[in-house]
Amino acid sequence: MFAAPPVIETRIFSRMPDHFRKSNTRSEWTDIMLLGGTADCFLEGPSFDAAGNLWLVDIPFGRIFHVSPDGEWTCAADYDGEPNGLKLHADGRIFIADHKQGILQLDLATGAVSPALDRPRLERFKGCNDLFFAADGTLYFTDQGQTGLHDASGRLYRLRTDGGLDRVLEGIPSPNGLVTNLDEKILYLAVTRDNAVWRVPMLPGGEATKVGVFVQMSGGLAGPDGMALDVAGNLAVAHAGLGTVWLFSPLGEPIARVRSCAGVMTTNVAYGGPDNKSLYITESESGSILVAEMPEPGRKMYG
Repeated sequence: MFAAPPVIETRIFSRMPDHFRKSNTRSEWTDIMLLGGTADCFLEGPSFDAAGNLWLVDIPFGRIFHVSPDGEWTCAADYDGEPNGLKLHADGRIFIADHKQGILQLDLATGAVSPALDRPRLERFKGCNDLFFAADGTLYFTDQGQTGLHDASGRLYRLRTDGGLDRVLEGIPSPNGLVTNLDEKILYLAVTRDNAVWRVPMLPGGEATKVGVFVQMSGGLAGPDGMALDVAGNLAVAHAGLGTVWLFSPLGEPIARVRSCAGVMTTNVAYGGPDNKSLYITESESGSILVAEMPEPGRKMYG
């Protein structure tokens, strides 16, 4: 449909130090998600704080890390969970989408992790995956569990600033990363097992309408995962299992292909660096953080 876009190369910014790796340690998460395989870590959820530290999670072993601008790793929390997405609130609080425990908060002073939303209406989530703050503090998050084309029952939720919870969409085959466009009238939703990014128009009251496919992708071992927007409205999409981050225009045209210099499990992205033009990528297969220089700065995230 389109010509192959130009390639942007990456380099390794930092790699999880060996002393943090859980070699020869099994977990329930890897038993299922890696089909009985093993991993000494699986990085996800990159997000920058105001000081320029990159926060990220290690899903199978329930750990939250931050990495300083010079690449120094610190384990901020170690708990009984499976953290997947991570975002910072405007007031500095850290929110986590945890596959095992729901939506959590991290206390930076103590390292304690506590529920923010774990059992609404007395029902557990399938398995929360990723989250995004709108400018007014509304929290959108995905509930993926083990859904896919065989079980299209994933959900998209909105937690309003007044504490009310709305189910925006259901019947999704593996909802994953999410981000709004610049004016927040459109929500982009990665639907991993459909290998597509959906376009979700949002009415003024917050209801979804006329949901459609924004980009239909192909190939790879998984599908679209984490996403981020730049100041021009271009959408960066981590294509897990293809070793690629695609950059699409606001019309869904491919602008660039960011190619992994490590493994193929490019799971999530975050803009950072001094001018906010560096795209940081979690490459989960090797436990590395990659970085690429992009044509436009990333949009400043809420918080």
